Amino acid sequence: MDHLEPKQAYEFLHKNPDAVFIDCRSEMEYLFVGHPAGAIHVAWNDGPNWDINPEFVAHVKKATSVNRPIILICRSGNRSLDAGRALEEAGFSKVYNVLHGFEGELDADHHRGARTGWRFEGLPWEQC
Repeated sequence: MDHLEPKQAYEFLHKNPDAVFIDCRSEMEYLFVGHPAGAIHVAWNDGPNWDINPEFVAHVKKATSVNRPIILICRSGNRSLDAGRALEEAGFSKVYNVLHGFEGELDADHHRGARTGWRFEGLPWEQC
């Protein structure tokens, strides 16, 4: 798995129109916090128990093929690592993780979005 900074991921998506952008956060995060414009939502894990989605790989396979580049994003870049490993184990060969995720790391006050991340970089996003 390769890793891309948010701006690198945005550029990669524009240079590779066959790439699929997957937001693997929970449904609530995707809907209420916002999500990158154009991202497909496939939760890696979700509430109420936060169990790993046993259908994650199957849902990704429905959205794309194993030969197309897949870019994964989550809140901070951690869940997308696990999701990416699962995709690689299932035969996906071009998997990319967005470092710092959508909201970025925590700052000194335990807030996100003030130092790094997709939104912090001013990249296109939307909210339902």
